[in-house]
Amino acid sequence: MPLFSTDPFLSAEARGPLAPGRAVRRLERRLYAYAALKDLVLLYPVYALLFAGHGLSTGQISSLFVIWSVTGVVAEVPSGVWADTVSRRSALVAGALLTGAAFGLWVAVPSYAAFAAGFVLWGLGGALGSGALEALVYEELEHLGATDRYAGLTGRAAAVATVATAVATAAAAPVFAAGGFTALGAASTAACVLCAGAAAALPERRGGPARATDDGEDDGEDDGEDAGGGAGVGYGATLRAGLGEVRRIPAVRYAVLAVIVLTTVWGSLDEYVPLLAAATGTAVGDVPLLVLVVYAGVAVGGVLAGRARRCGAGATAGLLAGAALLMAAGALSGSALGFVLLAPAFLVFQLTDVVADTRLQESLTGRARATVTSLAGLGTELTTLLVYGLYGAASGHAGHGTLFALFAVPYAVFAAALAVRARRGGP
Repeated sequence: MPLFSTDPFLSAEARGPLAPGRAVRRLERRLYAYAALKDLVLLYPVYALLFAGHGLSTGQISSLFVIWSVTGVVAEVPSGVWADTVSRRSALVAGALLTGAAFGLWVAVPSYAAFAAGFVLWGLGGALGSGALEALVYEELEHLGATDRYAGLTGRAAAVATVATAVATAAAAPVFAAGGFTALGAASTAACVLCAGAAAALPERRGGPARATDDGEDDGEDDGEDAGGGAGVGYGATLRAGLGEVRRIPAVRYAVLAVIVLTTVWGSLDEYVPLLAAATGTAVGDVPLLVLVVYAGVAVGGVLAGRARRCGAGATAGLLAGAALLMAAGALSGSALGFVLLAPAFLVFQLTDVVADTRLQESLTGRARATVTSLAGLGTELTTLLVYGLYGAASGHAGHGTLFALFAVPYAVFAAALAVRARRGGP
């Protein structure tokens, strides 16, 4: 079967075998399209206003967020097992369509019941994409003999997603002025449908590296392990295989723990960055500018992730310790200038986040790759809820700057543990 034989834009004659380098570049372009469309959602910055505008109280809005989080927690691992058992590409397509259906439902039937149902759909959609994308991309690169490109490729995809979020935020105001929430919902649903199309165009094969012909080109064979490569392996067997890999292999356990620790704190604090900006006394109209400074750091961190993959444990520990110090100092400064320190801190957090995911993928050898990645995602979801709870409980006793500084401590502790591991010769 020719590589990428499902491409709807090529004739049968044109769909011939691709050299591995060209195949990697094509995968890269399609991944960037998927990442951009996934976060090009104009409802993101204003959906809470949609809920409030239809009479929901703060407590009711908070309950919707709980429904969203619980759905993600419950569906995280089952969706990963399903992706390993059936098809990772199909999971990505279904996830995008379910998310788009959620946004369409919100603006078509605006009510508490519809909002709650939409969050269930969105939670399911997010869970279907979690684990499946990383597994699909890594195994396609493995097939092409280019796994060394994984960190750089996924890091740049994360940067593309960050830029798409910024573009959606900027576009929300004029689109709302032209057509209100209906226009924002329609645009968001359309982006999700296009995202599903981009997901459908991603290649998916299971198995070993591509075989090369005498002229150095991929022979186009997939050994019968195309998108349905997990077929024939039961759901229960796949789940047991994933759990067994985490239980038996120390490197996998350490990689899962690293993903949870490095992702959770900064991913949770991201939601509070606007409140930290407002606490500096910055005018409400200027708060987005400070938030943009932090997002710029996140985007640059994604771009640099490929280079950071070559750093050893000692160097990574130094980066994390420095980032923890910068975040604490920037947050405690109490001024807008502190965001100049916050941006490089978030740069490092994004960078090490991508590197941790890369090392997790590299440590896996079985067919339950999406399952194990989803187990890490489940740990991240649960600890994120813990961070939200701790932040909310402590907010009545300390300001945002103090809380950001306190949440820098886990990074300092992890950096110290990583430094000790490096001295003992660990990876």
